[in-house]
Amino acid sequence: MLELTYKGIADRQAWESKGIELPKFDVEKVRENTLKNPTWVHIGSGNIFRAYIGNLQQHLLNEGLADTGILATTTFDPEIVDKACKPYDSLTVLVSLKADGSTDKKVIASISETVKAEMGTEDYKVLEDAFTNESLQMVSFTITEKGYSLYNMAGELLPFVVADMEKGPKEACTHAMSIVTALLYKRYEAGKLPVSLVSMDNCSHNGDKVKSSVLTIAKAWLEKGFVEEGFIAYLEDESKVAFPWSMIDKITPRPSEFVQKQLEELGIKDMAPIVTSNNTFIAPFVNAEVPEYLVIEDKFPNGRPCLEKAGVYFTDRDTVNNVERMKVTTCLNPLHTALAVYGCLLGYTSIAEEMKDKELKSLVEKIGYQEGMPVVVDPKILSPKAFIDEVINLRLPNPFIPDAPQRIATDTSMKLAIRFGETIKSYVAREDLDPTTLVYIPLVLAGWCRYLLAKDDKLEDMSVSSDPMLAELQVTLSTVKADDVASYNGQLKDILSNPVLFGVNLYEVGLAEKVEGMFKEMLAGKGAVRNTLVKYLNN
Repeated sequence: MLELTYKGIADRQAWESKGIELPKFDVEKVRENTLKNPTWVHIGSGNIFRAYIGNLQQHLLNEGLADTGILATTTFDPEIVDKACKPYDSLTVLVSLKADGSTDKKVIASISETVKAEMGTEDYKVLEDAFTNESLQMVSFTITEKGYSLYNMAGELLPFVVADMEKGPKEACTHAMSIVTALLYKRYEAGKLPVSLVSMDNCSHNGDKVKSSVLTIAKAWLEKGFVEEGFIAYLEDESKVAFPWSMIDKITPRPSEFVQKQLEELGIKDMAPIVTSNNTFIAPFVNAEVPEYLVIEDKFPNGRPCLEKAGVYFTDRDTVNNVERMKVTTCLNPLHTALAVYGCLLGYTSIAEEMKDKELKSLVEKIGYQEGMPVVVDPKILSPKAFIDEVINLRLPNPFIPDAPQRIATDTSMKLAIRFGETIKSYVAREDLDPTTLVYIPLVLAGWCRYLLAKDDKLEDMSVSSDPMLAELQVTLSTVKADDVASYNGQLKDILSNPVLFGVNLYEVGLAEKVEGMFKEMLAGKGAVRNTLVKYLNN
């Protein structure tokens, strides 16, 4: 049996004979270098980190362009360290899922150590040593957007954040941002050493989210006398502490049973996923799509790894923003939402299966190429046309990426203003374009309103994904019947006129009546959703 440990991969012939690529560097020497003079700490030891970010540093190590790995930690779920990292010496098997069904496999060994971010422990001492070392250049994050949030939906500080503010940086903080701020205070005390904090999470202006949370906690500690004014000045001095923006794009679904079985058949032992008490589902392997993009604002006061040699784009803030807008408003996210809404209505559970559907494939092509591309933001460093070609022809149809419309439909009310509203606003702003000529974006908006009725196209009960506005929206539409056109008498007016939902008042831009008309057509009984799609897509 093959064992995923330093000792196990020493038998190179056994692994390589199974078609598994091994690291080309001395993993134990790199680990020693990393602990002695760390350059990179990463917070959040989940799938995208191990599948993508870890693989970037592996490339540099393989090419002799670096001699240290990544020191990783987790602030949310310490069981990940004990169950999915330590037993495997922080090694991971990366399985790249190709659209033709084949896979590439490699052992990622660039994550030299994984420790728990629990203050007062030996693990935490490793982090303190890293943060007080002049060698540290970058602290990166993949903790999801929620990991930066200090407030609940009512705008109130979370109770454990309040507790961290009361305790100060020397006691056992629990929130990720409190722990990071405490570690930064150590770095400040060690001589105001420079560092860059890089969020690699898929959220807009992510660097600002890190900065805002860190400063909020630091200023609370200042008020309580735990830190001095100089610490705030240090955090606000971009020549000392930088918070660059980034844009990341790579699908890394939860570990697949098919992939687990494939690895076990190759003779690799202990590949079963682990479910922690916090319900984190993680495995010693990661399965991921092949396409990947990472664009980072080049702001590193203490230097940085030469990740451009591994395919990362380093650029200015405006370009990062433009890449994100290209992806989120035209080339990927709107297509995902269209497939999510209609996939649920038409009974699909797989995005890849939807791309075999003539109407749904046509819908996303027309939204992207016909209505989106005339106003797409061109970031110059990436071609919008090439990006959307890859999305439509390779990424969305990949049957080995187990992604579901039901997952993507989550929180749709929070996404529409960006994913479709920005395109509508661009049409309004252009003298040569008329928003009332739009057809396929209104068709998605009408489909979403029909989706809110919680009845599929067969008029059977359908689960609707969670959404913070769901209850309010469904109350507004409670008198509309999915099989009765006459039951509609203007119930959409409050929804379609809401600029919070769509970025614009759809009545003011001349699209609301079109959406209402399409919505009413979808109330004509069984099959009305499909019939409406066919009607507009074949015009």
